[in-house]
Amino acid sequence: MIICYNLGTGSATMWKIGNIDINNRVVLAPMAGISNSAYRRICKEMGCGLVYAEMVSDKAITFGNNKTIDMLQMKDEERPIAQQIFGSDKESFVEAAKFIYENMHPDIIDINMGCPVPKVSVRAQAGASLLKNPDKIKEIVSAVVEAVPIPVTVKIRSGWDQNSINAVKVAKVIESAGASAITIHGRTRSQGYSGKADLDIIKKVKEAVSIPVIGNGDIVDYQSAKKMLDYTGVDAVMIGRAAQGNPWIFKEINEYLENGTIIDKPTISERIDMIYKHIDYLKEIKPEKLVCLEMRNHIGWYLKGIKNSSEIKNKIYQTTSINDIISILEEYKKELGD
Repeated sequence: MIICYNLGTGSATMWKIGNIDINNRVVLAPMAGISNSAYRRICKEMGCGLVYAEMVSDKAITFGNNKTIDMLQMKDEERPIAQQIFGSDKESFVEAAKFIYENMHPDIIDINMGCPVPKVSVRAQAGASLLKNPDKIKEIVSAVVEAVPIPVTVKIRSGWDQNSINAVKVAKVIESAGASAITIHGRTRSQGYSGKADLDIIKKVKEAVSIPVIGNGDIVDYQSAKKMLDYTGVDAVMIGRAAQGNPWIFKEINEYLENGTIIDKPTISERIDMIYKHIDYLKEIKPEKLVCLEMRNHIGWYLKGIKNSSEIKNKIYQTTSINDIISILEEYKKELGD
């Protein structure tokens, strides 16, 4: 069933980051361990306008860490694509950005200044820790902008904690340093992913700068996406956790913004078929054992809310064979009669 509505404002539109055309207002977040090439391809096929690759350490790149360099794989069908880097010093950021540009050719380089995870923001003094030092932010962003001939974007949070909400000041610094766009997650570092994203701070950032702003936090469906766009005036919304096991969310939001239609939720067969596609794409970049390990969480997300799905997840956790996973899922489909 498809229901049509009169939308008013907030409809889909093409926009730009620097010279990069983006054909809709829905963006995939750079989720660690999730936003790899296989999943990004699926999200693009489901209508995602711009994908951000999972963040990589600038130090790991400068040290030539093979595991990190393998994470940089990207395919042309993922474009436009941004590669996110995290770190804490200008020199490493510049060296890593140059390496990524020269060897992987992304459309955009993104600097992470919002990650709340302690090993990044506390021990490494990277991610959201940089929000405490606007002068250092300007130094890093300026240097990376000068180092690569493609647009540079920055992802931030509202501040380090409730007593130091400085996103507007930081956004102005980032713009003055030459960045082409800003993504803001409407929570502080101390909040992590708890509480609710503050739309007011996102709106203030959008009003404070002239470069594009992407709003992030609590986008879970077409309604929350439209609310973010309408209330804050941001150029696009970034989807993170709500896309886990639900790449259809990009199609859902686009259909609503473009046509005012509400599409049906995916059937059980469609969810399982998407699992198979995800497996096939992962097989192109990883050995079978790693594919099985990585798919464990994804399968749990794809099947969330379906009858007896926890039992299926437990069975899949016991195997490292793709054929076994497929057999388990096919049997599950028969049981459900879908």
